This record gives sequence, structure tokens and C-alpha cells, in this order.
Amino acid sequence: MPQECKNHQANLDMCTCTYEPCSRKGYCCECLHYHRRNGELPACFFPPEVERTYDRSVACFIRSRR
Repeated sequence: MPQECKNHQANLDMCTCTYEPCSRKGYCCECLHYHRRNGELPACFFPPEVERTYDRSVACFIRSRR
């Protein structure tokens, strides 16, 4: 997985992802690259009630902003 990140603990403290087996928590660069490859956005872009649905699509993000 990722090399040592000096911001890992600070990132982890602010991470809003509720997907427990996620290996990218606290590694924002890895998270962004992963979701971008999949045409998605990371959990931190969504309000809590929407994040818990695990729908990371751009369409879901737009709907959540209305």
C-alpha cells in the first residue's frame, strides 16, 4: 500500500468514510486516485447521511447539493 505519509494521522482524524475495510483511510492521495479511476468522488465530499449509502457517484453528489 502507500508509503509513509506525514499527514496520515491528521487525515485519519478528519476522514468521514464509514466503509470499515477501506485500506485508503487517511491516505487522501490514494483515496482520490482510486475514486477518480472509478468515476466517483470520495466520502469526504458527501454529507453524512448520503455518505452512508456508499453511492460515490457524481450524480449522487449533485443530487445531495440541491
